[in-house]
Amino acid sequence: MSIQVTESSGNIFTDLGFEPHEAAVLLLRAELAEALHAWIEHEGLTQVAAGRRLGISQPRISEIVRGKVDLLSLDYLVGLCTKAGITVQIHLAA
Repeated sequence: MSIQVTESSGNIFTDLGFEPHEAAVLLLRAELAEALHAWIEHEGLTQVAAGRRLGISQPRISEIVRGKVDLLSLDYLVGLCTKAGITVQIHLAA
């Protein structure tokens, strides 16, 4: 039996067939959501407590924790990261 392995492009959303521009935005959203999820765990917060600290509802925290990035805008996630004290930087490459 032979197993075929395909090397990743580095963006799971590209690998899943999304258009390049959409895949780039989805990846950024996923990275921001993951940073917020890590912050919640590092702080030892419940979803309710994290929501209180960020000024949002528990269901929105649940969306972040579950990686529902299609429901969250980049602006929204950057704002939440800032409230959490997470520095957001973008590095561009030509």
